[in-house]
Amino acid sequence: MVTTDPATGAGPAPGPAPDSAAAGPPGGHPARWAILAVVCLAELVVVLDNTVLNVAIPSLTGELGASTADIQWMINAYALVQAGLLLAAGNAADRYGRKRMLLAGLALFGAGSLAAGLASSSAQLIAARAGMGVGAALLLTTTLAVVMQVFDASERPKAIGLWGAVNALGFASGPVVGGLVLSHYWWGAIFLINIPVVLIGLVAVAVLVPESRDPRGGRLDLPGLVLSVTGMTCAVYAVITGPEEGWGSPRILVPAVLGAAVLAVFLRWERRTEHPMLDPALFRSRRFTGAVTGVVLITFGSGGALYLLTQQFQFVRGDSPLQAGLAVAPFALTVVLVNFTGASARLIARFGLPVMIASGMAVMAAGLAVVALVGDGGYGGILFGLVLMGAGCGCANPAIAEAVMSSIPKEKAGAGAGVNGTLTEMGAGLGVAVLGAVLASRFAALLPDSAGAAQSLPAALAQVSREADLAAVAEAFASGLRTGQLAGAAAVLAGGCAAGLLLGRAGRSAGKGGRA
Repeated sequence: MVTTDPATGAGPAPGPAPDSAAAGPPGGHPARWAILAVVCLAELVVVLDNTVLNVAIPSLTGELGASTADIQWMINAYALVQAGLLLAAGNAADRYGRKRMLLAGLALFGAGSLAAGLASSSAQLIAARAGMGVGAALLLTTTLAVVMQVFDASERPKAIGLWGAVNALGFASGPVVGGLVLSHYWWGAIFLINIPVVLIGLVAVAVLVPESRDPRGGRLDLPGLVLSVTGMTCAVYAVITGPEEGWGSPRILVPAVLGAAVLAVFLRWERRTEHPMLDPALFRSRRFTGAVTGVVLITFGSGGALYLLTQQFQFVRGDSPLQAGLAVAPFALTVVLVNFTGASARLIARFGLPVMIASGMAVMAAGLAVVALVGDGGYGGILFGLVLMGAGCGCANPAIAEAVMSSIPKEKAGAGAGVNGTLTEMGAGLGVAVLGAVLASRFAALLPDSAGAAQSLPAALAQVSREADLAAVAEAFASGLRTGQLAGAAAVLAGGCAAGLLLGRAGRSAGKGGRA
């Protein structure tokens, strides 16, 4: 599939803003770097709020009387609503205007943050977090779609790399920022700090960002909208809560089966409707298929591995959540360094997308393997593995995002961003679920008989008293961690090979005049 040249912004004529850059200067919109800074600032607070709440759990339990179920919903409501609406949000941005949806997303996210900061009960905080998720879905899709419009092909990989680096920085910074705020203020301040950022973003977007939309948007695909939101919400709910509830629980099986069935109906409907939200023909493109394979498996490996690492630091090394967050931070900081120095963009320009995706994911897999094999030792070996992971992810991630976005016509940039965001959420959730299940299975298989049928390390340690049994329980958990991390490394390596192969074939086919 061949894409047109990226846009730089709206033309002077009234009516729907065109997606053509014919009149724009070389490189893209003249204010493109300032626009990138604005959208990255908006993206940062959205991503940061995925993890910032984790360190506030003791405060919420004490001050709001939140139960364990309440805490889970406070955390999951945000991610669940956000992931369930990504496809619909991307489609809305293409149809109604990316600047308009960016402003709407900022307003909704700000209003939700204010409500969360002032909440006086668990129910109010859960509802506010869900409202923040609506704004977050709009922001994640429109920020990437705007980047696609204001940068041309020569600078787009660097811009996407910076966008992705801010994403990684937000996830890593959440616990750190939350811990710093809570050391000086009450728990509501972790939400209220979003308000100044939102206000600055609203002014900057209104002044700097050009409007753009799909000039051939057609009518609203209402059945597709309902089916996509229902199916994605059910599927994401099952993935997010599966590790906590148990995969055999009816509370997981029912939404999982329902989500799969509704999504199947959604794809069937999209093949038949005249104005689909998501063109199923995209999946017949080797370029698109290769790119989405990379998205799922790189987030599967990184999300699952970081989940296992935080358990390793807290349960094995005895770190606090804040200490564990700081220990894992070199992964994200390396991603940021690789992209902010421009190294990733230069390598992509020199070697091409297929090579960078395959080699980057191979380096990341090597880092995962190093962490698995030296995790029982000092922090130095883990640090080396985290740096390798970050270097590989920092090179592969922007190449994957560029491959996804460039395989979709530019006027559908919002839909492309929605696909990228949805698969990122699903990949990370599946990584936590599957690698967590590998850890649990290996741990249970190696437990001594005296530990009974304990399902967690603390429970198993509480069951035994002899020194030999305590050591056996600790080794069982360490072995489970190693097995899970090695499984993640294998998945990332396989994904890199598959994505690189598919993208390479697509490039050769396009070069011969065939179908990519």
